[in-house]
Order: sequence, then structure tokens, then C-alpha cells
Amino acid sequence: MKIRHFKAILYLSVGLFTGQCALAQTTTLVNPILTGFYPDPSVVQVGAEYYLVNSTFSYFPGIPVFHSKDLKNWKQIGNVISRPSQMDFMGEKLTRGLFAPAISYHNGTYYVTCTDIDHDGNFVVTAKDPAGPWSNPVRVPQVHGIDPSLYFDDDKKAYIVYNSDAPERKPLYSGHRTIRIYEIDPVKLKVIGEEKQLVNGGVDLSKKPVWIEAPHIMKRNGWYYLYAAEGGTSVNHTEVVFRSKSVWGPYLPYENNPILTQKGLPDNRKDPITSAGHAQFVNGPDGKTYAIFLAVRPYEGNFYNTGRETFIAPVEWKDDWPIINPSSREIKYDYLVKYKEVKQKDALPQAGNFEYTLTFEKTLDPALLFMRTIDSSSFSLSKLSGLTMKLKPETILEMGNPSFIGKRQQHLYCTTEVEIAFSAKSEHEKAGLTIFQDESHFYFIGKSVEKGKPVIQLYKSGANKKSMELLSQVPLADASKPVKLRITANGDMYSFYFSTASSWELIKDKVDAKFLSTQVAGGFIGCMFGMYATSSGEQTSNSASFKYLKYSSKDPMFKAVAK
Repeated sequence: MKIRHFKAILYLSVGLFTGQCALAQTTTLVNPILTGFYPDPSVVQVGAEYYLVNSTFSYFPGIPVFHSKDLKNWKQIGNVISRPSQMDFMGEKLTRGLFAPAISYHNGTYYVTCTDIDHDGNFVVTAKDPAGPWSNPVRVPQVHGIDPSLYFDDDKKAYIVYNSDAPERKPLYSGHRTIRIYEIDPVKLKVIGEEKQLVNGGVDLSKKPVWIEAPHIMKRNGWYYLYAAEGGTSVNHTEVVFRSKSVWGPYLPYENNPILTQKGLPDNRKDPITSAGHAQFVNGPDGKTYAIFLAVRPYEGNFYNTGRETFIAPVEWKDDWPIINPSSREIKYDYLVKYKEVKQKDALPQAGNFEYTLTFEKTLDPALLFMRTIDSSSFSLSKLSGLTMKLKPETILEMGNPSFIGKRQQHLYCTTEVEIAFSAKSEHEKAGLTIFQDESHFYFIGKSVEKGKPVIQLYKSGANKKSMELLSQVPLADASKPVKLRITANGDMYSFYFSTASSWELIKDKVDAKFLSTQVAGGFIGCMFGMYATSSGEQTSNSASFKYLKYSSKDPMFKAVAK
């Protein structure tokens, strides 16, 4: 009896200790949770699982799907638009295409709503598994506007809410928009009844609010919350909230709107985060509310090359109103939360500083992107030669499908390196590595020939948008050897290197990176490091092989962040 009693006490003590350890477990959420060009995030919770999607505009495959169990560690498990038969973006500028997807779940089915801005308009795709395959798009032609989102109510009715024109299509000022709603059949994916306007202009029409968009509806404590972005997606970006006792409204704005913004903060603050908005709420593993949203990290003023990124912040409910990031005006680079971290097996790192090497033996990583569609006949994979890309006549200055496979620039300070085996047969043939913002804003370091002699060339996209400007050229001693190419980003500068041996040779440093910034180039996308092979309008049977792509970062703002 004494032994049994002792064992009982021991088991109880161990159990209490284990429980206390579990309660004491903490995790540091590191911002951005997805670094680089991952804008317009939307998130859904299904049980203990989280799924997140982002805009991809005219890159292919479209709309990445990420999975997490802790809102910190994210693994890409697929893409929504993964087949050319679903959709392609040929002839479209890369900053067009797919705008602002929203993901939701109901009764065993996953839904993604999105806008193909220039062609198909608003559409819905569905899947039983968020990793795919996803259905072909079903158009919803009655929904005019952008940023559609589904809401499933307790009574099993479904609604689609979206940004639309000003009343009677007569805007009172530039940027005057509305938020509208339809009931929708979640099986037939057809709208039901009449459209209704929920918000006119924004929080206060008398102040001429602009670009009310990215709306979502949620229900809590008997209130319907309609929350949306306002102010445009740049430095005046905000998140605002309204509420009602009916899904149809009327919706009244929160008197302390906006519930998230970074505008008005000192311009000289260290490592600023700006342009925050386009948020969606989700419950964390601890049962508390969090907001997933976009923001940017400029290296100076409003200059940034990494595009709009995905961030997270806690939400506090006060008098039945949500407040994002309640403890400070500034979004933080890290938040301590009281729940267990769950790492993702075989996932590429996404937050903080990191490095990895992609090889091309069997499959391409799902994060790699093509321009506008995929031409599977233009490349091959093997253990021996890696990624072999055919030289296509199309170039990255045009709006077709060049031989290009890109990886996002995810840090302001980083290095990307490739090893390429390629011998040009003419001056038209070039292959190498580009740092690419859009069709008229890029740099390209590649191998070619000049007067029959092998050379390494550095180009800048030309002023006439149809040609490239040669910035630097150096001869190669041996055309038959593989060449390593490297691009280093240092905030407002890029440097370009090549190597045929153990040491690196500089071809040009301190090249203007602001030329590739969103501030200069415009649009909504971020920079890509792209493996690129072209015959510049000529037909050829030649190809180039890339053995690996190596990426490493050294962003100084992450040094003090706990991993």
C-alpha cells in the first residue's frame, strides 16, 4: 500500500509538472511571417489547421496555399491555379492578373474567391483538399468589382461581399468605392436575390475616404463585423471596422477607426514597417484573436523591392470592438505568445534570416514562378544536369511566356547564386540570372558571346521598354566550363559577380536598386531572382542548365529577433 501510495503521489507530481510546463510554453511569432512578395493574405482555420493564400497577379502557378498549425511556421502545400486549363495570363502585364484571393471553408469544402482583373472578373474555385487539385474557376458575373470574400452564417446561408463602384457608378471623387453583398448558393455558386450596398465610401463619406476594399464578415457575440482596408495599399493604408445586428446591415463604423495603420508615425523610426492593412482575423491555438495582414519594409522612405509581405499581430476586443496591435502604434517584428510552436517538416524557411539551396533533381519547389503560364516542354529536370531550360525567342521585356523561372527576393539584404552550364552559339543567345521587378525594370547578368568570344554581360532594361542597355562586359577564358553567377542585394544597391573557379569576380557594384522599387516601377508585385534563357527573337535548339539556386539573407532588423 505504501509503494502504491508513493507511486500515486509521484504520478500526480509528474502530471502537475508536465501541465505547468505546457502552460508555460511560449512561442515567438516573427514578422513578416511570409517574407517577400506575399501580398493580400487571407486565412482560414479548420480545426487545428490553418491555411493561407496570397495574390500572385500574372505569375503562374497562381495563388499559393500555405499550411500551419501555429501561425508561425508555414509550409507551401500547393497552388490554386496550377493548370493552364484553369487560367492563364498571356498578354497581360505582370502586375495585372489575379487580385486579392480569399479562402474559406464550409461543410467539407474549401473555397477560394478571387478577381481576374482584366478578363474573367470575379470567380470561385473549390477543393476537398486545400493542397489541391482545385476546380476550374466558376465565374460570378453579377459581382462587379474586386476582392470578393465568402461568409457562411449560422443558418447555413452564404454571402459574397466585395468592393464595387460608387452608387449608380457616379463617384463623388477619385477612389470613391462601395462595399456590397449578395446571398450566394454555395453549391451552385450562383447569386440569389438582389445586391445590397453595405458601405458607401468608407468610415466617413464627408472626409472623402478612398479605396474601401478587401472586405470580410465575421460574427461574434451576436454582432456581425464587416472589416475592410481603406486608404489605398500604400503609405495611407488602414484597416477599419463596422458592425451590425444583421448580416444585411445597417453597419455602423467604430468611433476609434482605424483599427490598424502605420501612417502618421515618425518617418525616421528605426527599421520601419509601413503600409499596413488588408487584414483578416483568425483565432490562434490559444483561443485568442490574431490579424493576418499585409505591410512593407522600406529601406528608405517608401522604397522597397521585396513587395508587400504577410504580417501578424494580436487583436484585443474592447467593448465588443476589435483593436489590432493594441499595445503600441508600431507593428513589432516579434510577438511572444503562450502556446506551443509546431514546426513544419521539409518546409522552406519563411521568416527571419535564413538560407537554403534548391536543387532540381525531380520536382520544382511550388514557390517557383513562371510568367503567365507554364510550358512544360520548355524545361526538364535531372540529377545529372539539374534544371535544363530551352532558350525561347520570347524575352522578359514582352508579355508572353519566356524561359524564366523565378524565386522571390525575400529580404532587403540577401544573396542569390546559381551555377549555369551554357555555351552561346550567337550574340542573340543569352542565359543567366535576373533580378526582375517588371517588364521594364530589371537587371540581367548572363553568359553570351561577343564577336564569337565568350563573355559575361550585365544588362539593365532599356529606356524604350523594348531593349536592354549593356552596363558592363568581361571576357571569359573558357566557354566550356560552368559559370557561377551571383546577385547581392544591399538595400538600395545591387552588386553582380561571376566565378569560374573558387573566387568571385565583381562585374559591377553599387547598381541602383531604387530603379526596381515599387516606388519607381509602380504596380503591386515584388522583385524576383529569375533563371532566364533567351534567344532574343531568334529560333534555336540550344539550352542552358542550372545546377542549383542558393539563397541567403542578412537583414539587420532580424538580428535581435528571437528565433
